Amino acid sequence: MRKTIKSAILVSVMALGAASVQSCFNRTQNENDMQTLSLTKEWDKVFPLSDKVDHSKVTFTNRYGITLAADMYVPKGASAPLPALAVSGPFGAVKEQSSGLYAQHMAERGFLTVAFDPSFTGESAGEPRRMASPDINTEDFLAAVDFLSTCEKVDPERIGIIGICGFGGMAVNAAAIDPRIKATFASTMYDMSKVNVEGYFESENTPGQRMEKRRALAAQRTEDFRSGTYKRAGGVVDPLPEDAPWFVKDYHSYYKTPRGYHERSGNSNDGWNVIGCQSFLNQPLLCWAHEIESPVLLIHGERAHSRYFSEYAFERMTGKKVVGQSAKEGNKELLIIPGASHVDLYDDVAGVIPYDRIESFFKEALK
Repeated sequence: MRKTIKSAILVSVMALGAASVQSCFNRTQNENDMQTLSLTKEWDKVFPLSDKVDHSKVTFTNRYGITLAADMYVPKGASAPLPALAVSGPFGAVKEQSSGLYAQHMAERGFLTVAFDPSFTGESAGEPRRMASPDINTEDFLAAVDFLSTCEKVDPERIGIIGICGFGGMAVNAAAIDPRIKATFASTMYDMSKVNVEGYFESENTPGQRMEKRRALAAQRTEDFRSGTYKRAGGVVDPLPEDAPWFVKDYHSYYKTPRGYHERSGNSNDGWNVIGCQSFLNQPLLCWAHEIESPVLLIHGERAHSRYFSEYAFERMTGKKVVGQSAKEGNKELLIIPGASHVDLYDDVAGVIPYDRIESFFKEALK
């Protein structure tokens, strides 16, 4: 493929606190199957480093041979083996944003955590850049579980996952396929299949509208192949139009301001490839969610435009339809945060992320 991204062939680990990283490599990895990653050595997150954790850069490879970059957070002074969490999201974001913040908070509370960049994103490998796949991005979670399961600091029977926004849907899908995942938490989730197939609030949910999307994507593929590059769809709109929907303003307040802007984030810059989400049109994420046996906690803001995705996921898992209220059925729970928007659950600015509840959920599920 004709791309400006350089191909690579060797694995690299650049650590801040190398001792904690090396203890997680208890088997030899074949360097010929890996890819060189250029990992920053500086702290470049949108949140400050906690003095309660040790931080390291690590890499691991998924079953497609794509090497993923991750930040590992280990609670200072903790004794192994530890319960562990793999964290990713939002869709189009990088580990220096929300996922890293969640990972650091949970490490402060006693968990070994890894916040990873998905394939084709951030510091992780995969070409062309800014592509997405319901299969590969679900596999990214499973690869993180592979890594944690072989980490000497981790109890392999106490591994959970956290997915934020679009990677909330991927996390639920991962839980449906991998029983090594003992607990799943999804925050302010999107079902990327549902939104691509139906549009927001089923606004594009007719055969004719779907065919129009298919034709547009097919035409774009031809144009991309002809030009040897991929047209980008654009990240969060900037400058912000006065008549922008309120949820677009919500996104802008995070991705386009010092609050959450990051140079490697697609949402903060030029977004996904136009054809990047094509495969979501006929690959539903949550079709087997009703067979998840392990605990799942979904949290969403009451005011979030996306709240119906968590409500739909809860219904898929339990058969119980709820709208605008918290609910619990067996070991599946939907927690609605009063007054919160979608982006309020990205960081600590609004102060509404229920970390105590998240901690108690995982400690109970992973005991």
